[in-house]
Formats: sequence, structure tokens, C-alpha cells
Amino acid sequence: MRLLQSISGTRNRSLVLRALSRRHLSSASTEEYKKRNYADNVTEYNGVVSFMSPQRRFHFLLRDVYDDMMLDGVQPNRDTFHSLILGTMKGARLQDAFYFTHQMKSMGLVPDVNSYNLLISLCGKCKNSEQAILLLEEMKKYKVKPMVQTYLCLLNACAAAGRLDQVYAIVRDMTAAGLGLNKFCYAGLITALTNKTPLPDDYAAKIIEFVERSKEWSSVEASSETAQNVMTGVTEEELYNMPTAEYVNRRGFLNRPLTVYHVAFQACADLRNVEVMEALLDMLDKDGKYPDTYIVMQTMRCYLNCGDIDRAVQTIQKYLNSGRPPAVELYTTLAEGAMIGYTPKGMQIAQKALENMNGRNFYLLPKQGSDLLLLAAGEKNGGYTTANYIWDLMQARKVTPLLPAVEAYYNGLNEREIPADDPRLVLVKRTYENLMGFRGRGPN
Repeated sequence: MRLLQSISGTRNRSLVLRALSRRHLSSASTEEYKKRNYADNVTEYNGVVSFMSPQRRFHFLLRDVYDDMMLDGVQPNRDTFHSLILGTMKGARLQDAFYFTHQMKSMGLVPDVNSYNLLISLCGKCKNSEQAILLLEEMKKYKVKPMVQTYLCLLNACAAAGRLDQVYAIVRDMTAAGLGLNKFCYAGLITALTNKTPLPDDYAAKIIEFVERSKEWSSVEASSETAQNVMTGVTEEELYNMPTAEYVNRRGFLNRPLTVYHVAFQACADLRNVEVMEALLDMLDKDGKYPDTYIVMQTMRCYLNCGDIDRAVQTIQKYLNSGRPPAVELYTTLAEGAMIGYTPKGMQIAQKALENMNGRNFYLLPKQGSDLLLLAAGEKNGGYTTANYIWDLMQARKVTPLLPAVEAYYNGLNEREIPADDPRLVLVKRTYENLMGFRGRGPN
């Protein structure tokens, strides 16, 4: 299984693509074909797909693997399609998901309830609530019985689109069917409220109400995870598109029972409502619970979005003084929020936050660094020191920012009186041209 070996090693994306694209050359001899082949039967293909599906960097290859499978005359089975649909859900590839579903049904295989749950979840991730509703109707057509997970996926898919009335209707249907409302229902209600346009006048009171009511949910409904989702590495937070999904496996970062609080605090940050946010902090304290790292991060965002940099600084300092483990996101959140408006004070605090982060031996991931560089590059006045510092941090670890960030940084440097032979400008220009050339060529 040479493809599997190359993927799990250090080979880059273009090499994997070349390995796929050259498999079925008409000029290849039988011996050459055997050397290039990476799977010969459905078991081996299922192994390749199962390996690739959980790994986001390879989701674009799933269609290629399926095409190879067809060219080899290997008949996919139900496990094959479930893994393919799982991969498209994790990679937010809606078109591929429906292609695989169509292929599955054309072979006489009806998706089971777990596959439908993944499809509905994907619709929510892609903000396509109409298609999510159609999938539920399709389940009825094929006599596939929905489960609690199905309704929760649909509820949160509608919530992502701000369809509050539809969310209320789903809650009524669940209650009428005797299904208890758990924390993900209340989280969905808050999400729907936040995303509804125009924003309801009573949204602040409703957020508080939903958090209070969520405390009544029964322990019987504490978890709706199925054995299959656990085996495939799909957490409830990911299945229901919770904002905390990427932090679930971070030790000490997230207190999972506080899901409703997590969504409520994020809503306050997005809506710039400090009053409700501080009321939630009081509620949390009365419940005998302390804010986890995610809640601290959203508290900082709320203050920063409202222009109160000092309170954000006090919040992170209080957290660090408590002796709890620091997290890189706390520093990047402070830096990002402090740069809003590009005030001299804000830019100074942003750079100081990044220096403190670096002093604790944290480093920026490519997306984190790119997002910060893109924002810092928008500074029109001042010495451009924050943007330069972010670029230097990434260069020190040999990390290349994404094209939009490099382009913005390059344009910002050009707007300043910098000699054409300046080493920084020369390097940024070369990086920009390389990225532009790669984008023009596309994958090899």
C-alpha cells in the first residue's frame, strides 16, 4: 500500500497527487502497474480511505481514491461509503459528499442513520439548512429511523443559518416524541438566536434564559454519542458543529459539561454585549464553577470587541496569576483584539502579548500566524513593528504564511520608504512571487 506509506511519511501534497495521477497510464506495463498500485481489493481500499478520512489535509484526495477504485473494478461496500462520507464531513466538502451518496444509492445501498447524521452535520457546517431538512425527508422515504443525534444535527444545522422558528419547531417535535433536551439543544437555541437576522430585541434575556434552563437537562440525556462515532473519532461537539470542537482533546482547555456556557460566551463576544457576559460570569460563580480557558478567551474577546483593552489585559493576567496552565490562544486572542483600530496603545499591547507568548516557548501555527500577519499588515501608520515581529516569529520556525497574509504584508512594506535591496523586502517579495507562482500552477 504505497500510497498509505507515502501519506503517513513526510511526502508533501504534490507528491501524493502525482502518485495518484500516474497510476493508470495507458503506456504502463503490467509490472509497472503493480509497482504503482496501492490497493487491490475492497479491504485494502477501505484501509486507505479509513486512514485518510480523519486527516483534514488529505480530504481532497478521497475522490481520487474512489475513482481509482472504480478503474480497478473494485466494488465499494457500505463501510467504504461511510468512511468517504465521514471524510467529506470533516473536510466540509459538500459536493463530494452528495456525489458519494448518489454513487452509494446507485449501487443499491441506502445510507444508514449514522451516514445521514454525518450528511446533515455537513450541511450545518456549510450553512445549507434547506438541504439538511431534505435529508430528513429522504430518511423517511427510505424508512431509515432517525435517532436523537439526527434531530440534534438538524437543529444545529438550522441554528447555523439563524432559522430560529425552525429550531423551535424541532424542539417541539423532540419534546412531543418524549426526547429529552440536552445541552446541545440549548446551545443550538442560543446559536439560532445569535444568527437570526434581524437580531431579536429580547436576545439578551433569551440567552440568560436558555443557560438557566439548560441546567435542568437530565443526566439520562447526558450523552448521545454512539459507539460508531467514538470509533471513528467524531466527538459530539464536532458532529453538532459546536465552536469548541477543535479544543475537545486539549488537556485542561475545555470543561465539556459547560457547552451551553461556551456558546453563550461566544455569542456575547460576537454581539459585543459586556452586560450579558458579566451576568454569565456571575451565574457561573453561583454554580460553583470557574471559567475554563475557552470561556476566558471569549471573555477577553468580548472586552476587546468593545474596545476595552485594559479589562482584557486584566482578564488574562488574572488567569495567569491563578497558576492555571497558559495557552497560546490567550496570547493570540489578546494580540488580535488589541490590534482593532490600530491605535498606538493597542499595537504596543499586541506586540507585548506576542513577546510574552514567545517567552513561554509557544509558537504560531501557520493559520494563527497568517491571520495575525494579515491583520497587522493593515496598519497604515506607526513603525510596522508588530507585523515585522510576526513575520520574524514565523521565519524563525521556517513557517511560510498563507498567500493573503504575505500579499498584505508585502504591499504594506512597499507603501513605506524601504530600499528595494532591503533584506526583509527582498525575502517577502520572493516568498510572495513563489506563492503566486504555485497558485498559478496548481497541484502537480
